[in-house]
Amino acid sequence: MSFASPLFLWFFTPVVLATVLLSPRHWRNGVVAGASLLFYAAGAGPTTLLLLACMVVNFAAGHYLEPDEQDTNRKRRRRLLFGVVGFDVAVLVVWKYAGFATEQLAGFARLLGGDFPVVHLLLPIGISFYTFHHISYVVDIYRGERPALRKPVAFVTYIAMFPQLVAGPIVRYREIADQLPQPRTHRLDDVASGFPRFALGLCKKVIIADSLSPLVEQCFATPADQMTFAVAWLGAITYTLQLYFDFSGYSDMAIGLGRMLGFRLPENFARPYSSVTITEFWRRWHMSLSRWFRDYVYIPLGGNRSGAAKTYRNLCIVFVLTGLWHGANWTFLVWGMFHGALLIIERGYGLDRAPTDPLRRVGRRALTVALVVFGWVFFRAADLGQALVMIGHMLLPDFSGLTDEVDAALGNQVLVVLLVALAILFMPASPVTGPMLESSRGRTATVLRAVVMGPGLLWATILVATGTFSPFLYYQF
Repeated sequence: MSFASPLFLWFFTPVVLATVLLSPRHWRNGVVAGASLLFYAAGAGPTTLLLLACMVVNFAAGHYLEPDEQDTNRKRRRRLLFGVVGFDVAVLVVWKYAGFATEQLAGFARLLGGDFPVVHLLLPIGISFYTFHHISYVVDIYRGERPALRKPVAFVTYIAMFPQLVAGPIVRYREIADQLPQPRTHRLDDVASGFPRFALGLCKKVIIADSLSPLVEQCFATPADQMTFAVAWLGAITYTLQLYFDFSGYSDMAIGLGRMLGFRLPENFARPYSSVTITEFWRRWHMSLSRWFRDYVYIPLGGNRSGAAKTYRNLCIVFVLTGLWHGANWTFLVWGMFHGALLIIERGYGLDRAPTDPLRRVGRRALTVALVVFGWVFFRAADLGQALVMIGHMLLPDFSGLTDEVDAALGNQVLVVLLVALAILFMPASPVTGPMLESSRGRTATVLRAVVMGPGLLWATILVATGTFSPFLYYQF
């Protein structure tokens, strides 16, 4: 069930919100938990059983991972932690990567004249996200940062909360633990604050991202012998914009929905394309994922505390895992390694600090955006061959122009949306629109709320009603 579908917008969400508002306070987590499992089951089908099994294992383990006053059971707790985290990782690896791994083995076997069976498993929706939530839960309890939840309903509410279950933001347990105990306050003010944020996300997704989608598809579907400099750059830039407005739109909708339900979810984007360095980009893009890898992988590996060589090693590990986390494909691995290498170069040459000179900042921002655009080609391409063909044409100018198919996809309406999206891309680093709409009471925020909730929401609603929406891009992860 997509956030941008009529069923979700006009039936599911109003019913859930009304039920939460009208229910006694000590029932509200139960309403959210039940609605979340229903929401997930509607899209995941039988793989919902896998989510339930993982929740049972992690909830049961949480009680035994808490340290006592003298922490006399540390070794037992550590063994249990390794076991539970190993279980969570194994579930993710089997369901997400077994097919890819066996395909590689089968290809190698064919080279040797043999045969190897390929495993085909149905990828559960949101498995990457709820696996990271489970790991955060048990690790934060083990570290003594938060106590284990005593009520299964509160635990289900955290893991399966439908605003963030499918595509984030990734909510570390310690960020939300204090919001989960019942009874939880919930006011109409939360609905009033969260709805503009939700409307902003819907506009980003339906009006901008979905309008650019056909053009992206056509550019990346261009055969290698017809690819041109113009098609390659148009496809890469348009996808750069589509991905941002699609994913940040989802995050805005999730944060807005969470606020309407009485929860404060963490921010996930902060104008990432305004970054002056790749280091800054990763502080602004998918921030909840960056924080998760920092807290549960990078720092436990030693972070930057043990010299340059180990720091670079840790960065490599994190970005290899970041690439693989996004999908079982060589393209994602190369994308992660590309960004890891850029971070190492910046750190090694002292380029991770933004320059203060205005002209240098403009130049560094342009370079950063260009590098990110090149990276997104690997992220979007079907395989490495397609990515290398596009990048090759991006680096070798020609005067062939657009193909007839791409030119047809770039109609007047799409061109206007593309120009608007580009204008937004070049806006300053602050203020960030989402938080401003949600909490600011200034004149600018008031005007923006009126635009988003007036003509913007009306236009988005018409597009949804006509069936022009598409699934969120991060649903596949």
